[in-house]
Amino acid sequence: MHMWNRLVAALSFTLMAGVAAAETYPTRPITFVVPYSAGGGTDIMARLIAEGLHKEWGQPVVVENRPGAGGNIGANRVAHSAADGYTVLVTAGALAIAPALYKHLGYDPLKDFVPVTQIATVPLLVVTSSDSPLNSIADLIALAKKDGANVTYATFGVQSPSSMAGGSIRHLAGVAMTEVPFKGSSAALPDVLAGRMTVGIFDTVSVTPMVKGSRLKALAITGPRRAPALPNVPTLVESGIAFDTVGWHAVFVPAATPPAVVAKLNTAINKTLALPKLRNTIAENGSIPIEPPTTVAQWTKQFRDDVPAWDKVVRSLQIKPID
Repeated sequence: MHMWNRLVAALSFTLMAGVAAAETYPTRPITFVVPYSAGGGTDIMARLIAEGLHKEWGQPVVVENRPGAGGNIGANRVAHSAADGYTVLVTAGALAIAPALYKHLGYDPLKDFVPVTQIATVPLLVVTSSDSPLNSIADLIALAKKDGANVTYATFGVQSPSSMAGGSIRHLAGVAMTEVPFKGSSAALPDVLAGRMTVGIFDTVSVTPMVKGSRLKALAITGPRRAPALPNVPTLVESGIAFDTVGWHAVFVPAATPPAVVAKLNTAINKTLALPKLRNTIAENGSIPIEPPTTVAQWTKQFRDDVPAWDKVVRSLQIKPID
């Protein structure tokens, strides 16, 4: 009985400490770790939310870019940080793909993070230079059947969501094309704009303004539906490629972060995402705002469903996990 009383007392103390932490949180600057280069879609979203949280809480929110290893360097940084709500991971769908691609991640996306909320659904765009003769996925496949491996597609990282999409196009169309992975969208865009790459596959946030400005030509978009910002761009499914998996941007914190702190982050970020300026920016950039906003429980369930879904894609492409 005494042991039970001590356990109850310890649990009560922990819960009260967590509630107390949430009541005062945040009392110092927060760091948003983005596991990709500055200028990419995830970085853009992180900076918009950071600005909103700074106005909401009055505390600085610093964006720290930690690119490399398909997002794993930045994810590792957060997974092994203090679970106090002051180090936050703002990332993309690659986090759900990582377990299928790497044998030794150094972290477990399902065990080492608490999902906070989803920012937006982020389709990928297959784009080419404005003066390219390609006008559709059918044109791209026809060219690949003719020129094979000389047809190149730029992605924003080895085994990233854009890499998975490109591999699926290649696999489902039965053609040979060569992937050229870059360290982020911003590094790849100059080669696509100049026509040195046949096409590029990037998140909508990075390239929708360039499509609207006629600097790039969009051939197709991933996901089950067209983007409101680009209503004339067909989906891959509409283009004859049966691939409709879609990416996202989302927020995570280290496991063991007090639930009350997680809930406070969820509420504040969702409030920021509901601001007309931010919603309009998300939509104008080709992404799809989350409506209604996700609770911690809802986003946790969806993330846990996404991990096996991406595993299925990886296995369909017969990709061997990296040691």
